[in-house]
Amino acid sequence: MNKVTLKDKTFRTSIPYERIMTAIDQVAAKINADFRGCTDVPVLLCVLNGSIMFTAELMKRLEFNCQIVSTKLTSYEGTNTTGKVKQAMGMTADITGRRVIVIEDIVDSGNTIVELKRILEEKGASESRICTMLLKPDAYKKDVKLDYVAMEIPNDFIVGFGLDYDELGRNFKDIYILDE
Repeated sequence: MNKVTLKDKTFRTSIPYERIMTAIDQVAAKINADFRGCTDVPVLLCVLNGSIMFTAELMKRLEFNCQIVSTKLTSYEGTNTTGKVKQAMGMTADITGRRVIVIEDIVDSGNTIVELKRILEEKGASESRICTMLLKPDAYKKDVKLDYVAMEIPNDFIVGFGLDYDELGRNFKDIYILDE
């Protein structure tokens, strides 16, 4: 599909599935290098709903024991960020004293990452690292270090591979950009 329509907007292909898979292979290799031989069981924190597909693909490539935990934060309404991050669902397991790898679909303003780092500290994680499938470097102005970035993209509105427009479009295997 070269173009898709969701509600009142049309999107065109921006990042094909094959390129996404290559980027995930590369980021998984970096994580494996950092965690190879670890004796603890790090936590992969899947940030719902957007990072479900990325988390699933990434997990298949990790070569160390890990546990998956989920949480849900919200900051978007339609195509715009509200600027306020709300925790819609708490963590599905205790992370006290654990090393946590946050798995995000996309980092743009960075508000969610800042809030997640605060929550992880409050919940007693011994260490937290940030892994994102996509980074919008033109939009990200926070001081929180991003440890693993699969791809950098322009500051455009996108859907597909877990990313949505009003909860639609997450199921597409490619990533689409708003076609204006």
